Amino acid sequence: MCSLKSYNVCLRESTLQLPTFINTSNRKRRNVRWCSPQAAILHGFHLPMRSLEVKNRTSVEEIRSLQLITAIKTPYLPDGRFDLEAYDALMHMQILNGAQGVIVGGTTGEGHLMSWDEHIMLIGHTVNCFGGSIKVIGNTGSNSTREAIHATEQGFAVGMHAALHINPYYGKTSMEGMVAHFEAVLPMGPTIIYNVPSRTGQDIPPRVIHTIAQSTNMAGVKECMGNDRIKEYTDNGIVTWSGNDDQCHDARWGYSATGVVSVVSNLVPGLMRKLMSEGLNSTLNAKLMPLIEWLFREVNPIGLNTTLAQLGMMRPVFRLPYVPLPLARRVEFVNIVKELGRENFVGDKDVQVLDDDQFVLVGRY
Repeated sequence: MCSLKSYNVCLRESTLQLPTFINTSNRKRRNVRWCSPQAAILHGFHLPMRSLEVKNRTSVEEIRSLQLITAIKTPYLPDGRFDLEAYDALMHMQILNGAQGVIVGGTTGEGHLMSWDEHIMLIGHTVNCFGGSIKVIGNTGSNSTREAIHATEQGFAVGMHAALHINPYYGKTSMEGMVAHFEAVLPMGPTIIYNVPSRTGQDIPPRVIHTIAQSTNMAGVKECMGNDRIKEYTDNGIVTWSGNDDQCHDARWGYSATGVVSVVSNLVPGLMRKLMSEGLNSTLNAKLMPLIEWLFREVNPIGLNTTLAQLGMMRPVFRLPYVPLPLARRVEFVNIVKELGRENFVGDKDVQVLDDDQFVLVGRY
């Protein structure tokens, strides 16, 4: 077992891993003194956290208590780069209206359209600007275990409070492979496992979750397979969040879910907070349903991107392959806003029906 002390000694003796050349009595001879970094040769070894990271460490219990987690949207400038001013304004509205956590760079935040440099930068920016007011959960999952490990190390290094991990997608793997994949990242810090077969093409079955739930860093599951699955987990003491806005009210008050990881809360965080924290409220749930159904009629985040542009919270810029909803759908949204009340939505500008030529589609960024 490698200790921190031996690791530091190894680095000092290796002189940054460069070989040294020593002259002997009558001839020059290479005398290479080199010691391999322990992280490179020991299975499951992770670089030790700096003291600042340890000091700011968030407990698993803190993550498990979060009722409203917003899958935050990432806005763009006309050239496709991040619009951090618009992002900060949206984050501020989440905090002001009671969201307790955010997923940075998830499906809604279009992490799959980011480079890892962009991804980690946005996590670090969110922690630096808002980490004292809201829990920052970085989506550092990947279908490559190597990438998931590296990104998660970087995410915790820049201060994220927890990681979100999906099961390997497209190539998929066996049940044993899923367990091994998750066990490779769980030692690094508080972790939420995300099950969304409609995206990955493969369900994470309960026996995988029950196996990895033995890890002390397993915070819980974001579950999109319905409320019966949620009940199975909560009956066994596994913290679970609904991943479906249309089911989250019943999941929270009828199936013991802790809360929701929500897309809709980008738009109406105050109402979603009320739905998750103030008890059974079928009237509010029914009132929100037309918005929720409208938003997910097209694959997420197309609807959300369109609505935030119409509300003036972000520029109407889309990174391809996403494109805005057609004009008729944009008109429908204006009517939904009027029905729910503009005061319940983020921002303070009048909702608009944008013209097609106002949208910018960016393929290279």
